[in-house]
Amino acid sequence: MAERDRTREHANPDLPVKQGLYDPRFEHDSCGVGFVVDMKGRKSNAILTQALTAVCCLNHRGAAGAEADTGDGAGVTIQTPDAFYRAVVPFELPPAGSYATGIGFLPVDDVDGAMRTVEKVMIDEGFRVLGWREVPVDGEVPGKSAREVMPVFRQVFVDKAGAGDVRISGNELERSVYLARKHLEHAAASIYDDAGIYFPSLSARVVCYKGMLTPDQLQRFYTDLQDPRVETALALVHSRFSTNTFPSWPLAHPYRMLAHNGEINTVQGNENWMRAREGVMRSDLLTGDLNRAFPICTPGASDTARFDEALELLNMAGRPLHHAIRMMIPEASENHESMDAKLAMLKDFSDL
Repeated sequence: MAERDRTREHANPDLPVKQGLYDPRFEHDSCGVGFVVDMKGRKSNAILTQALTAVCCLNHRGAAGAEADTGDGAGVTIQTPDAFYRAVVPFELPPAGSYATGIGFLPVDDVDGAMRTVEKVMIDEGFRVLGWREVPVDGEVPGKSAREVMPVFRQVFVDKAGAGDVRISGNELERSVYLARKHLEHAAASIYDDAGIYFPSLSARVVCYKGMLTPDQLQRFYTDLQDPRVETALALVHSRFSTNTFPSWPLAHPYRMLAHNGEINTVQGNENWMRAREGVMRSDLLTGDLNRAFPICTPGASDTARFDEALELLNMAGRPLHHAIRMMIPEASENHESMDAKLAMLKDFSDL
């Protein structure tokens, strides 16, 4: 019994005692992630409500600074609530699926200039800017430190005509708006310091609401998330505990393709490999000069942000998501003679 008591001296009393290969000293908390989906694709506000309830249950998995009301980050990604946006924007929207939208984080001291930069890049990429919306938020919800670095939130709506002046949609629209967003990120980086213009998402399919918030602040901050007209068949939520970077508004999860609760310690080497391949990258699906999308991985971004950017590229270039994930996270038995040849093929980067 004396030995058992001694094993608890520096451990959480709620954890098991040291035994066998287990030692409570090596317990680590990390981010919380949750996903709610209607398997039949039926959209409802109930899915969003369940997801926001779930993320609040993950509050203990997030982190806060010296101020209890300044969080590392929290967010939710949902399907584009088309009917809701039609009801609240003062301009006409094209049919669902044929326009893209996203909430931009813009610099407080140059909102108009940032909006002009967005519009210029979008027009250069062949898009039409349908209009802007001021995203309603409650600026008193975040803690003092989060408010001091809080951006301005503006939502843009764009569409693009293809052959025969017919609006593009589906994968073609997603790929086109992806390249436009990458072009915008690099154009903005030459004008502003740090993340002067940042879009958590820019898509015809999903929209992301996130920020330097605690989970319980998320719905109170973005009043859109309180509206019963916002319906979705899926919702991905996240509560952040940063391990590789300081908290900031853009570094909250979810990202464009994922949210996760781990730590990627090989990120520098992975980014170097990606950078080395940019000179020979090609894709029949991503049209035009790909240099406008480089570097794929944003320098100084978090491990997850850079993983997300590489994953997004592989998916946009035509690989199914499961294939891209297997390439990004290879089997532990890599190069082992017992590995199935079909699985080994999924990790081949030679045709990047």
